[in-house]
Amino acid sequence: MSNIDFSSKECKRSRTSYSAWCAIDYCIALMVSGVYLVKLFRHIGLSDALIGVVSSITSLAFLFQLLSIPLVRYIKDTRKTTIFLVTISEVMYFGIYFVPFMPVGRTVQTILVILLLLFAYIIKTMISGIYFKWAYSFVSPDGRGIYSATKEIISLVSGIVYMLAIAYVVDLYVEGGNLTGSFLFLGIMVGILNVASFVSVFLIGKDRNDEKITENKISFKQVATKTLCNKNFISVIILTIIYNVGIYSSTSFMGVYAEGELALKVMTIQIISSVVCVARIFVSRPIGRFSDKTSYATGIYLGLVIAAVGFGINMFTTPATWWFYIAYTLLYNISVAATAQNMENVCYSYVEDEYIVQALAIKNSIGGIVGFLTSIGASMVVEHIQSSGNMIFGMNMYAQQFLSGVSFVIILAGAFYCNKVIRKQKIINQ
Repeated sequence: MSNIDFSSKECKRSRTSYSAWCAIDYCIALMVSGVYLVKLFRHIGLSDALIGVVSSITSLAFLFQLLSIPLVRYIKDTRKTTIFLVTISEVMYFGIYFVPFMPVGRTVQTILVILLLLFAYIIKTMISGIYFKWAYSFVSPDGRGIYSATKEIISLVSGIVYMLAIAYVVDLYVEGGNLTGSFLFLGIMVGILNVASFVSVFLIGKDRNDEKITENKISFKQVATKTLCNKNFISVIILTIIYNVGIYSSTSFMGVYAEGELALKVMTIQIISSVVCVARIFVSRPIGRFSDKTSYATGIYLGLVIAAVGFGINMFTTPATWWFYIAYTLLYNISVAATAQNMENVCYSYVEDEYIVQALAIKNSIGGIVGFLTSIGASMVVEHIQSSGNMIFGMNMYAQQFLSGVSFVIILAGAFYCNKVIRKQKIINQ
């Protein structure tokens, strides 16, 4: 790493291309999640509880990130492999919005949408650690935090502009009584983004580690020794489990809550998302700089505290106090500015550089399966509370209010664990 000239044209082009790809990928992710996916699911007949489970099924895909451990030992060209697999996954995203036009029953349509969504995420998550390490090989180690923040800002700005335009057009279709027309429009737009994504990934430089990987393959015993036998890394896994349980207890069900019980229009939801994204933009670089100067664990701790406050406020969100949803969304998004990149970067603090792909695969796989199981349990709670007339423990309460309370307690516990355990560990690489 020390022999790399990070100011070279190749490094600059690769960093810029990766930032562009992340922005495009973020826009695609927004179009195959949230309110747009909720509308599609409701169109084909899914219940709110099932929508929550399916919306979080993407977390199950993280289990397949374990496949990156054997895969990374045999990849001869990281760039070509990434381009190929990313293209396949994004073609699947493209196909999701064309399922309603297929001359098959609602059950078959549901299965097709779930399979396309699941396999697209499986492929993307399977190689996420590989392309993360590849792209960050062009970033100076002492500037990862600020680069991550800048990259996130580019993604957020792109998402705001792009999705406001998309929301405007979708609302026109819906108000005109042409919901299926909006699906066709969304599918075409995803296809255009797919082309832009291909170009961006293509422009990232060749991975310098390819030759070293093929000549000096890391054994599974070495991987286990450097990760699962590393108590500091195990602490990171525990924190990931706590975080995912807290997040998946409620966030998967907020899309249906906003569009259903709170009765917010697509454009209203998109405006709220855009406003909070602007706030997140302003805090991303300061948080990234703060994490570089202190530690990634400290950045995570900050994010967890902010998230806990957001979930605490959302406990009181009802149709009569719908503006609390804005406060919750604002605080949650600001918290993600601190947790999203730092939950990945923190592995560099406690795991040797050559084992980063494997460490990310293990951490994200465990976190993913925990998140999915949590969403299943939460969906049962949603179904029970809704079938009981929104009553629980003798109190009138929406399911999402109760689940926000659960998230508040668990995320607060995660902040305590991060502060008392993770922040006190010896850092090897920051």
